[in-house]
Amino acid sequence: MKPKTRSSKKAKNGPNVKELSSETKELLQDDNAMQLLNVTITAINITKDLVPIDLAKGILGTVANILIIAQSVIKNQSDFQAIVDKCETIREILERATKHATDDDLRGYLGHALSQLNKSVNRINSEVASKKEQGFWQRLLSVTSDRDRIAGWEKELDRVIPLFSAEMLVGLTIGMNARTVGLKDNVHGNVERYHPPVSPSRPSMFYGREDLVAELTNLVVNDEHIALIGFGGMGKSSLAKAIINEPPAIEKFADRRFFVTYDGLDPSTITFETFTTRFAGALGIELAGADHMRQISALLRSASALVVLDNAETFEEASGSSALGEIPPAIADIANIPGVVLILTSRSRRNAPNVRWITKDIPPLDSSAAQAVFFQIYQHASCSEAGEDIRDLLKELEFHPLSINLLANAAQQNDWSPAILLKRWNDRRSAVLNPGKGKLQSLSDTMQLSLDSPSIQALGEDGRHNFIKVLAPIRHYVQDSLPLPDSTCLREIRTFYYDTVEQCSEERDGHASIIISDHFNIERVIAFDLAHTPEETYRACSRFLWCLTWHLPHPTTLTPTIFNAVENSSTYELKAYCLWNLGWIYVALSQLTDAMKIFKAAGALYLATGNHKMVAECVIKCADIYICRGRFIQSQQLLEGFQHSESWEHLSQPTTNKFWYFLDDARMYTFTASADELFVKSSGSEDHHYGLRSKIRHWQAKLFYGGDIVQVNERLKDLLLQCTCTQICFARRDAHLGLAVVAFCEDRLSEAMDILQQIIEMFEGERSHRVLWYTVLKAVVASKQGDHALARELIYKALESLQFFELHSAFVFLHRSYATACIELTAGAYDRAESHFIAVIEGCNIQGHLDFKAYSKRGLGEIAFAHDDFALAARYFTEILTVCAEMGVPERHLYSCEPFYVLPDRFCGWTLFLEGQSPFVNIL
Repeated sequence: MKPKTRSSKKAKNGPNVKELSSETKELLQDDNAMQLLNVTITAINITKDLVPIDLAKGILGTVANILIIAQSVIKNQSDFQAIVDKCETIREILERATKHATDDDLRGYLGHALSQLNKSVNRINSEVASKKEQGFWQRLLSVTSDRDRIAGWEKELDRVIPLFSAEMLVGLTIGMNARTVGLKDNVHGNVERYHPPVSPSRPSMFYGREDLVAELTNLVVNDEHIALIGFGGMGKSSLAKAIINEPPAIEKFADRRFFVTYDGLDPSTITFETFTTRFAGALGIELAGADHMRQISALLRSASALVVLDNAETFEEASGSSALGEIPPAIADIANIPGVVLILTSRSRRNAPNVRWITKDIPPLDSSAAQAVFFQIYQHASCSEAGEDIRDLLKELEFHPLSINLLANAAQQNDWSPAILLKRWNDRRSAVLNPGKGKLQSLSDTMQLSLDSPSIQALGEDGRHNFIKVLAPIRHYVQDSLPLPDSTCLREIRTFYYDTVEQCSEERDGHASIIISDHFNIERVIAFDLAHTPEETYRACSRFLWCLTWHLPHPTTLTPTIFNAVENSSTYELKAYCLWNLGWIYVALSQLTDAMKIFKAAGALYLATGNHKMVAECVIKCADIYICRGRFIQSQQLLEGFQHSESWEHLSQPTTNKFWYFLDDARMYTFTASADELFVKSSGSEDHHYGLRSKIRHWQAKLFYGGDIVQVNERLKDLLLQCTCTQICFARRDAHLGLAVVAFCEDRLSEAMDILQQIIEMFEGERSHRVLWYTVLKAVVASKQGDHALARELIYKALESLQFFELHSAFVFLHRSYATACIELTAGAYDRAESHFIAVIEGCNIQGHLDFKAYSKRGLGEIAFAHDDFALAARYFTEILTVCAEMGVPERHLYSCEPFYVLPDRFCGWTLFLEGQSPFVNIL
């Protein structure tokens, strides 16, 4: 018997019926909602008694409990209408899906799907019950934040209900006694057999990609589709295999991690049937009938799945029949299946449209990882024994993974000493890298595979020569295997690239797209020109580096070329500007030590040309880097020392005002001046940018030093009204941030959230790392509000705002990771908090950051204190004293200038330690 759940009668309105008041309408709506609740709960309980699977019974019992709580305490049940409807949908689907099922079916897709649904309804039930206990429901659900919470539960059910669509359950769970997947009667010729696939294991030779793997895995488990792009031999497939074997991916997708490889196929002959047959084979199914995509989609809809499409350039370059037109829409359809996440590896950028790919250019290995790979294979000498020559050889290969692998194997198999290997390389060059056949055994095969692709062949002979672009192994192969190009063959492409660089702006337009897609080409052209005509090339080089900083910050091969360029007095300043823009790339990458070296080199060249303004800019930027790393005393000493340099007397007033601004920023953290003194010299500047920012910073300092918070709030509001010019967006940001800090300190948390959102809206679409920064601060505020679920959601949502910085900016990583640790600590998840604090400290040790290191050691100390391990807590707190001394920050003012980073008052171990109170008596 199928229980009836809804009945309604349409009211017949006569002409004399009076219009009901809004209050009466609301009462009638709530009465209707109450009746619907009663009917739905009754139907669910009846179905619970009928279904044969215990797990399904438990799910229905949980769903009924959610509605019973709603019935008993919610005053405006109409707000809960969508949840009621979805609970009824769950009841209908479970009744239909489990009607003929047995417990044996739980070992297949039915069991997996039921488990996923069970987790979701239990999570919602726990939240509903806990909020009832906290008196959450006693407030009317007309409050926006509460409706948002209900919308969140509705979204959660929206995510899991499609997994139980009628088509899926009929196709994959009814009549599964004899086999795991397939139609009971196979009437429509759908999935015939299912052979559970085995995912490829993690590559054994895999070094130097740990941070990249962690970042990409995080994207995958947060349901982002990623496209891994790179030339042959860059390790795209290995990277994909590593991702699907990461614990978070295994935990989320279990045995639903599929690796579909299109290796070894001829793009000119591939058809849509070839594409689907390979796909189905990797899923473990044999296709029958004509509608292959329906069968593949049916299996993928049954539960969350992670699918790797490896060597996608094969079908992206397809020219057989109508494959090029049919395959991309099919991929888009798969990407739109709820719970399905795609990883695509390709040498091409012609990725399927209508899919929100996060595209990642796979970089070469770094020097240490390249050596690790080489000496893991090559056993005839150690890294220390082989000397600099081998390291230089790997550098000549530009750390190309496949080339390093082939080189090491050739040397190992031939029993070559390092000296003989170097001789063979000098004699034979890329031929050394061709020991066998196939793209994984021969550089020439993998290079030719790329050069033979239809899109490259379409360029013609000149285009093939112009394609000499990416890494040294490719250049070696082309130079060794193809006729030398005419000396003028790069003229047109040089003109095209230099014009593009000149016209590129901050906007993400067509010029920026060319910079992003062809940056390796442009680097090669500029490197060639710098070696031959540096004076004519420096300007284009400087402009190109600026474009990279803005649109695609990454380690550039131009770094050694710029440093090694021949200098003369006529090119000092031109080279200095190249170094200046190069330094900004390293800042964007958080390679701050290298950035400071570059700025110092630029400053020396500026000094030689008498450009004292730019000398000061280089010094100020180095001081700013010290501040970013929490090295405030070093920043202060650098700037104070600069006042005695020969450049000081030559500076204009705007430059000295900027100098005073950064000096007072360092002094503010070290508490070596009073708040009344700080930012006074720079606040009178006619330069509206630094003059206004100094006034704002002065009142922020007043707050940090314990000034009248009411007065600070009023002055910041006044200053915000002066931020009307679009050119002073950072002053407006500073004013908003100051007001957010005031609201945060006064526990006006909703207002703080609103102000931070205004800052985010200022930078959306332009500076993704700043969007992330302030989204993380919103998460901190949510945590202080006690909404740990929202705080976690904001932390992970912050990743969505990133475009290029998520893999590069260690500073942003430390900010986000520390905030995550604080949120978990506040939520009582000490184990998770501890792991995040440790990760932050490790990152700080690598990057040389002191402030986040001190904050994280405080967090570890508080965890130890909470576990009554006072000796360990004292050790952590004592280590903080050393870090504070290195920063130049009085330990009692560790958080004074960073209120968002302060831990809740209940974590009092650090305070007791500083005061020498029990259990830390006589430690200080």
